[in-house]
Amino acid sequence: MKRKCKKMPETILNKIGMYEKLKILSDAAKYDVSCTSSGVDRNGDGKGMGNCRAAGICHSFSADGRCISLLKILFTNECIFDCKYCINRSSNDVVRTSFTPEEVCTLTMEFYRRNYIEGLFLSSGVLRSPNYTMELIYAALYRLRKVCNFQGYIHVKAIPGADPELIKRVGFLADRMSVNMELPTAESLRLLAPHKTRKSILTPMRLVQNRMEENKEELAVYRNAPKFVPAGQSTQMIIGATPESDYQILNVAESLYRKFDLKRVFYSAFVAVNEDTLLPQKTSDGPPLLREHRLYQADWLLRFYKFKAEELLDEKNPNFNLYLDPKCNWALKHLEMFPVEVNRADYEVLLRVPGIGVKSAQRIVKARRMGILDFSDLKKMGVVLKRALYFITCGGRMMYRTKIEEDYITRNLLNTKERLPDSVRGMTYRQLSLFDDVDWGSDNENNLSL
Repeated sequence: MKRKCKKMPETILNKIGMYEKLKILSDAAKYDVSCTSSGVDRNGDGKGMGNCRAAGICHSFSADGRCISLLKILFTNECIFDCKYCINRSSNDVVRTSFTPEEVCTLTMEFYRRNYIEGLFLSSGVLRSPNYTMELIYAALYRLRKVCNFQGYIHVKAIPGADPELIKRVGFLADRMSVNMELPTAESLRLLAPHKTRKSILTPMRLVQNRMEENKEELAVYRNAPKFVPAGQSTQMIIGATPESDYQILNVAESLYRKFDLKRVFYSAFVAVNEDTLLPQKTSDGPPLLREHRLYQADWLLRFYKFKAEELLDEKNPNFNLYLDPKCNWALKHLEMFPVEVNRADYEVLLRVPGIGVKSAQRIVKARRMGILDFSDLKKMGVVLKRALYFITCGGRMMYRTKIEEDYITRNLLNTKERLPDSVRGMTYRQLSLFDDVDWGSDNENNLSL
């Protein structure tokens, strides 16, 4: 039986201050993890507030890896959709509220002035209709950019189903835009998000991609032309709400990178916030954070290490080994390629060695032009020798006498403690709140007013 939304009387809604709305709508935004603040190199013009530089925006992460350097809020937690996994689903009994465009601007400018944030991440439920919601978001961003003259970083969500012209207008005001995939397959969407389809999600994603390409051509001719989503677009998939394997999820991600030129695919471990027969039941283990971590590691291999999804997993082995990172696991399955001689191996081969990262591989290629490298040199270059020593030689010799056998190397790698995110080691699964370490005092609402 459906429960009605907890609609508050109009008289009470009118009395909800900006501070109370902020508590509700910042908390409601914590499950959206496709929150990033990098990828743009743009100075302010000296007339407005803020600037946006790739290395200038502070990244601060909570225990579960969520970026908290941005003001991360929903425009509204009201929603006409009834996605089974979402805390803001239309049938949930939660307090509903919305910001006005003016309130979004006030919060952003005041938090920025106090150095609490360095940009804005604005997502939203769907209020009345996709077009109505997108118009409100556009009004907020237009006011922020043109009236308040805010020149800092803005990441905004495109609402699937909104008019393409509205999405384009918002794209000229934002630095990054994202459209959430939500779930990996069309069948999963049909079961858990019946109001959404792959087409409704991929259409705005394609629109943003095409308009970005057109904008690049415009900028090549007219250097002062307005920029459209200069930091690119990203998306998010929920992991563990549906039965897809890691192999399926990674193939979807690889396809999105290839077809839509995405900057990032984010993976969000399923958090059981609703009770529904179609959802996994709550367990004592909590969200599948280690699985999420392995998918992020594999995603890194796709983007920077020249791996393909089919190399890391297949239909016979569809899920990642939770005890070993994907790169080590791959190397153990391909011992015929090892050991490699670091003084002669190609850059692409070095990238496949466990313990050698992109930077250390680049340093090796550059340094070996000057002479023969040994293991002490590799350590200085950042190579993690406790993993790499089983897979490399220097001057034809291994670091120690060792066996190139899968069981032997596996045992030794398992004895080497892997550095895991705090969230995987047992920290509470939650996003840090803006209210966690700030003493607002009794005059909090007055403190936020212009």
